[in-house]
Amino acid sequence: MVAPRFPVEEGHVTAFARAIGDANPAYYGPDAVAPATFVQASAQWDPDYVLRPTIGGEWWGSGRDAGSAPQFAGSGTGLHAEQHYEYARPVRVGDVLTATAKPGRTWEKEGRRAGKLVFTETVVEFHDQHGELVVTARGVGVRTERPVEQ
Repeated sequence: MVAPRFPVEEGHVTAFARAIGDANPAYYGPDAVAPATFVQASAQWDPDYVLRPTIGGEWWGSGRDAGSAPQFAGSGTGLHAEQHYEYARPVRVGDVLTATAKPGRTWEKEGRRAGKLVFTETVVEFHDQHGELVVTARGVGVRTERPVEQ
């Protein structure tokens, strides 16, 4: 997920805080800071984010034919395993962030029921409107060699 431009707006921070059930007054008002995981919402500003519905496009995530995204189909299964955030400073209302993604580490481990497990890290750096680093997000996905046998 790479947001070409991610404006941090008061209403968005408020809605995010409400959605996670956090009444901390630091998250509300024109001088608010954003909750710790807020930068994940930047995916909605990425036009190529595969989990974002597109206006007029088919959506596989709801309705009668709900199921897995076609691009995730394969012989094994995958999931998001970990997420870590390192903050240089808080994200604040009024910031305009840009994100750049780069590959991180990749490693393997032998699983007991699904064969080889492949772990892949992605590092996303969020910079503010002045080019200063604000947040580094590290996500780890894991894919199995084959589906778990029942």
